Amino acid sequence: MKKLNPEFYARDAEEVAKDLLGNYLVREINGKILKGKIVETEAYYGYKDPASRAYKGKTNLSEGMWSKPGTIFIYNVHNHWMLNFVTGKENEAQAVLIRALEPIEGVDLMKQYRCKDKLKDLCSGPGKLTRAFKITKEEFHGNLANLDLVIIRSKEIKNIETSHRIGVTRDLPKHLRFFIKNNEFVSK
Repeated sequence: MKKLNPEFYARDAEEVAKDLLGNYLVREINGKILKGKIVETEAYYGYKDPASRAYKGKTNLSEGMWSKPGTIFIYNVHNHWMLNFVTGKENEAQAVLIRALEPIEGVDLMKQYRCKDKLKDLCSGPGKLTRAFKITKEEFHGNLANLDLVIIRSKEIKNIETSHRIGVTRDLPKHLRFFIKNNEFVSK
């Protein structure tokens, strides 16, 4: 298993968002492995992006987006943690939101954390996947991907679809949501 290095993230958010598809998010908790295939992502930019945390500049809520590439940036929306990885260059304010995963390993533990039994309900949205993987801001925000939470390289995905980002009131004119075509675990 080969962990993605910081150089992988040191590129444009749109490029990284596409290239994250098909790779695996892996977390170890008390010797147990949680693993999910990344099936949906969204790219976010700085002050020129009205849907971005960094739209109003560097604030307490957005300062993580100015970190080094590969840094974990977590924020809360409607009582749900959102898992992002900083991209681009340090002090540039770019990040990729991990929107959905296909559960692969540790499914029983994910069901326990989510209090859900249906496989499709475990990680088919950004708040769902952070609950299923027990990811919180207190634990990971500001850290580089490490041994407890990493993205592992997999094969390249060719069947990528795009759309506008979900749940934003103001969006950029280009599609910045990326997902694996016909994957049943993509958020609705």
